[in-house]
Amino acid sequence: MFILYLALVFIGWLNIYSAVYNESHQSIVDFSQRYGKQLIWIVAALFLAMLTLLIDGKFYSQFAYLFYGITLLMLVAVLFTGKTISGSKSWFQVGGIALQPAEFAKIGTALAISKYLSIIEIDLKKPRNLLTVTAIILFPALLILLQDDTGSAIVFLAFVAVLYRAGMSGRLMAILVAIPMLAVLSLVMNKFILIGLLLVAAGLYYLYTQRRIQTIIALAVIYIASVGLVFSVDFVFQHVLEQHQKVRINVLLGKESDLKGAGYNVNQSLIAIGSGGVLGKGFLQGTQTKYNFVPEQSTDFIFCTVGEEWGFMGSVLVMGLFISLLIRIVMVAERQRSRFSRLYGYGVASIIFFHFAINIGMTLGLVPVIGIPLPFFSYGGSSLWAFTILLFIFIRQDSYRYELL
Repeated sequence: MFILYLALVFIGWLNIYSAVYNESHQSIVDFSQRYGKQLIWIVAALFLAMLTLLIDGKFYSQFAYLFYGITLLMLVAVLFTGKTISGSKSWFQVGGIALQPAEFAKIGTALAISKYLSIIEIDLKKPRNLLTVTAIILFPALLILLQDDTGSAIVFLAFVAVLYRAGMSGRLMAILVAIPMLAVLSLVMNKFILIGLLLVAAGLYYLYTQRRIQTIIALAVIYIASVGLVFSVDFVFQHVLEQHQKVRINVLLGKESDLKGAGYNVNQSLIAIGSGGVLGKGFLQGTQTKYNFVPEQSTDFIFCTVGEEWGFMGSVLVMGLFISLLIRIVMVAERQRSRFSRLYGYGVASIIFFHFAINIGMTLGLVPVIGIPLPFFSYGGSSLWAFTILLFIFIRQDSYRYELL
């Protein structure tokens, strides 16, 4: 995990250098440029990683709720004293450094739900327990929404994977997955045709299962709820969302074309990645990113630099490193002797996977542009430090497992 971490951080730094390269600032350690500042944050991140490993493994589980409480206080404080950047009041300005509490709230939440779910009596099939852990997840997400940072708030949905690993019903998990799918279908299909198809699906399910009264009642409840969801999504889209949000969704779904407005970022991203071909244009040779055709090229759209300069093969390499890291985290999580460490490992994997999948999906036009960084890659100290601490707490927990005999 440590080697994969170093590889991603180093490659990310090189791509930040390439994305903002300026011939008048050619030194790779020019601290007036973003790549120079990122180097400082990388050194600080390595120090934080070492400090995280030196702390006793029991410390993180014993003080999990305290960490969670501190991050909640930070999220509340930033609403009153924070600085607005890119339309979101979600940053503390400390000298020349801007810190985003939302990034560290993911660590606190991962620790808190792991602590809560590690209690032996906790059974997620009991509604009270499920509601409690859901509240732990939603509370920081709602505070982040108040900061107008929808992207960071949505990331907290990733913790559903931890709940499933902790014993949440598979049926409930299927319902949670089906809801967004049905919401998307309700936007691209005629809602009356969709309702008819749902009725046919319910009828077929009834025919091929035990025909009991409980089945009829369950299907009726699910069908009515599904119909309600279809019409509510349509209502929210038409009467709640802002016009620019409607345009973004329609562009994503292919219902509109707005290459100079809402679709500009994604269109330029696709041009940059597509122009890289199989092997790419070469390091520092990316014209789309070099001449600022791609907005946010060193942060949210850093993967465009990979696609343009390293091509398909380089993109596969970077994605392979991320996938290898995720597989390794899950493998190590499964060998943990403590339930806390195991569930925390799944929390780490779910957060990194969500960022990785959504960020690259944004650059490829597969998901809406919600503005979340690529872990260890995107420019920014808060993101790098938070992901470093998140990962190295788990590495420390793994080294501590031998003491739990």
